Order: sequence, then C-alpha cells, then structure tokens
Amino acid sequence: QVQLVESGGGLVQAGGSLRLSCAASGSMFSLNAMGWYRKAPGKQRELVAAITSGGSTNYVDSVKGRFTISRDNAKNTVYLQMNSLKPEDTSVYYCTLFRSGVSWATMVSRNVLSWGQGTQVTVSS
Repeated sequence: QVQLVESGGGLVQAGGSLRLSCAASGSMFSLNAMGWYRKAPGKQRELVAAITSGGSTNYVDSVKGRFTISRDNAKNTVYLQMNSLKPEDTSVYYCTLFRSGVSWATMVSRNVLSWGQGTQVTVSS
C-alpha cells in the first residue's frame, strides 16, 4: 500500500504562487501515473493535472499555462507548481497514485490506488 503525504498548501493573494509537494512511500511510485485532484465546496471533484511514469503531462483547461506538474522519481515525490493563482483555484488539493496501465482517458477516480489526505489552498481576491 502506497501512502501519499501532501504539503505546501496555504493562503495566497490572487496572482501569487504556491508549490504543492506529495511524498510517496513504497516501490510503485516510479512505475505509475500520478495526479492532483481538487475539490471545492459545492463543486465536483476534478482532475487538475496528471503525469505518467515517463513524464508526459496533461492538464484541465482552466489551469493550462499556470500550473505545472512534475515528478522526481529518485525522491518519490510529485509536485504541483501553481502560478497566477485565482480565487476560483481555492480548493482542497489531493495527490493520487493511479493503477498501472492507465491512459489519459482512464485517469478517473475509480482507477486511483491511493489518495493523499489533502491540503487546503485558499486564494484571496
């Protein structure tokens, strides 16, 4: 069982930046795709960014050009650099580990093996 621990959330003004980190235990990290979901009150959970084991990335349209997902397999860590933050980015952000063999189309919550505990990001206007 892989455990995921997020850090780096907080309160920031609109236009500011934050970097989220997710440290993973276990040997599966380097072999599987990883993702960052977010969930805001009254809104559906959404996959914000994902990265394959080989480093290919994908983003939801609302964060393209502002967020960057990356991974350091030597450190078992995945990052989410968030720039030009907007109040609508306010959410709890969750790090996830996907099952092996997922494609972009199948990176959905039912294929998540492990969830982090979540970290709050609040963007003030």
